[in-house]
Amino acid sequence: MPADPAVADPAGTHPAGPAASPVLADIEVLADRLAAARAAVGRVILGQEAVVDQTLITLLSGGHALLVGLPGLGKSRLVETLSVVLGLAARRIQFTPDLMPPDITGSEILDEAAGRRAFRFVPGPVFCQLLMADEINRASPRTQSALLQAMQERRVSVGGTDHVLPAPFHVLATQNPIEQEGTYPLPEAQLDRFLLQIDVGYPALGAERAMLLATTGAVEAVAEPVLDPAGLLAAQRLLRLVPVGEAVLDAILALVRGARPETPADEVVSRHVAWGPGPRAAQALMLACRARALLDGRLAPSLDDVAALARPALRHRMAVSFAARAEGITAEAVIDRLVERVG
Repeated sequence: MPADPAVADPAGTHPAGPAASPVLADIEVLADRLAAARAAVGRVILGQEAVVDQTLITLLSGGHALLVGLPGLGKSRLVETLSVVLGLAARRIQFTPDLMPPDITGSEILDEAAGRRAFRFVPGPVFCQLLMADEINRASPRTQSALLQAMQERRVSVGGTDHVLPAPFHVLATQNPIEQEGTYPLPEAQLDRFLLQIDVGYPALGAERAMLLATTGAVEAVAEPVLDPAGLLAAQRLLRLVPVGEAVLDAILALVRGARPETPADEVVSRHVAWGPGPRAAQALMLACRARALLDGRLAPSLDDVAALARPALRHRMAVSFAARAEGITAEAVIDRLVERVG
């Protein structure tokens, strides 16, 4: 009896046969619901279509995102809108230098009831489904490490006891790229935990005009729920069954491996890249390409998806040397050069 393709091929590169038909039907239904979610967010968040798409891609892939942009560009409003559209319980933490790990994870307090004293755990704001970590680089490394465990393991340890976080659990962290005084740069290990780094820029003139009219009038657009936590978890499971062609798989591997100084695909990499992306970058790019295809109503990712998501998936997972920065060479420029080679 032949093996079920969905089981025999865990990467989902070649689903075929009768077992694939129900999966493809479910994928088509999911694509329609994602289109509705994207439209619902777009009615509130104007002029940031790429940011909205990449954030939805992150959540659909089951990951976390680092939003890098100046204040006032709608990052907080985006998180609030996503929590309503996706039906997620959201919390916000304003990171400051004096923030301590218990302020995030929670702490044990001495509770006296019925004449008995015992320690009781009081959950912190990390116990939610969508956490906005505002200006994450303003917290000390000790506090950042507490959030790192939550991001990676979906649990926190307090008083020697593990406490599991709700599912789904996603962190959307923000960072100001200009103001660096009094900040603590995120360590590479924590940056690698973010599926995508999403750069938030200024909107175009037409979009900013529409935004100005929409947000200063008597009636303002309100987000409406489209999905719920169970639906998002089901979508994340279904995403991993989306087929990926050999050409896309080879392009992802060539791009990630070629960005490493140890296995350079271009002399620019060997000369200017200090350290390159690890296997987690390839995993992130694979999932993100699948999610982007679904958002566009396609049943499989293409090379265009790899090219579009190369920067968000790789730029925070590699660094150019000091000499390269002095010459004006950036990680984004190196990534673009590699994309041209594999495209």
